[in-house]
Amino acid sequence: MSERSRLIAHLDMDAFYASVELLRYPELRGTPVVIGGGSRHQPQTSVDPATGATSRKFSTLRGYRGRGVVTTATYEARALGLHSAQGMMKAAVLAPDAVILPVDFDEYRRYSRRFKSAVAGVAPHIEDRGIDEIYIDLTGLVDARGPLAEAARFEAARELAQTIKDAVRHATSLSCSIAVAPNKLLAKIASELDKPDGLTIIRAQDVAARIWPLAPRKVNGIGPKSADKLDALGIVTIGQLAAADRVWLCERFGRSQGTWMHDAANGLDARPVETYSEPRSISRETTFDRDLHVKRDRVELSGIFTALCEGLGDDLARKGYLARTIGIKLRFDDFSTVTRDRTIAEPTQQAVAIRDAAGRCLARVTFERRIRLLGVRASGLGRADDPQLAAAARAAEPSLFD
Repeated sequence: MSERSRLIAHLDMDAFYASVELLRYPELRGTPVVIGGGSRHQPQTSVDPATGATSRKFSTLRGYRGRGVVTTATYEARALGLHSAQGMMKAAVLAPDAVILPVDFDEYRRYSRRFKSAVAGVAPHIEDRGIDEIYIDLTGLVDARGPLAEAARFEAARELAQTIKDAVRHATSLSCSIAVAPNKLLAKIASELDKPDGLTIIRAQDVAARIWPLAPRKVNGIGPKSADKLDALGIVTIGQLAAADRVWLCERFGRSQGTWMHDAANGLDARPVETYSEPRSISRETTFDRDLHVKRDRVELSGIFTALCEGLGDDLARKGYLARTIGIKLRFDDFSTVTRDRTIAEPTQQAVAIRDAAGRCLARVTFERRIRLLGVRASGLGRADDPQLAAAARAAEPSLFD
């Protein structure tokens, strides 16, 4: 494996949203909890007039009706078959007494900033991969200790990874799982092996024993369709994929995909840890509790649509971007999905301009079914501090009274 000189860590927070909620509601520790409910699932607090003691009443999945999906679940809930992206009604059948809590993204983002700041204090070479996971390049920190044999380098990386875990727990009171490997691909796979609160080391010689017995779906980038096709071809483990003939794979999956899968299965990945990359798009969307009709529910849809556009504008402003293209996403009650995009004359982060462009996109859609999901998206992004873009945006800024 040519990347042996690198020491790359992947850190993944354990059941992140649920774990943050358990800090707020410690009485739920050890019980099955799912996150993904709406405001009606907010716990109700009461005070005993005689003693002054407070107590909380939590909603459960029993009798749940609606279109919601599980965002995440505690490990106790996962043991009952509940998992992210699962429909709430299906989850209710499996675990009717599981507690359901509403999502609180502001709180999750606050803890995300905390844990990333704690990691940066130990190892600053970080690639942000989302609200609850990061890659960390430990190579320079370990090599700064002087010349070490490969085994000693990985042991030093283990010590450093434990220091990172301790820093995260101290800053957030939350646990994380971290894996160190010669590259990002192996580190990503390995961070799932010993959850929760895991610390996993994968060296080149460990790939056959720890990675190859896993299903191909465990490789980030092999999706359900490719996994099903591999299964139909008799390839049910990463080891079998690694042993497959490269030309044979290319004939069945195309040259690019076949070559990549063969390399990935053999633990090869030359991607660097990128400390910064510009986002391609920013979006907001919502799935309704019930399917909405474009005419009968026009007022409700209009309010939701406006809120999404305003939220998208806030996101662009907070992150410092202007958008040249605005788009919409619709999912209907038969699960068919439609998208439309519109490139605007001048870049914007203004909600009024976003709503106008998104509304023009909606006008190009034929509404023959009820709507299950509505989303708005900004792409063609540029930095708001770019003088030319900023000047163009100011010149085109719409008035609320236009």
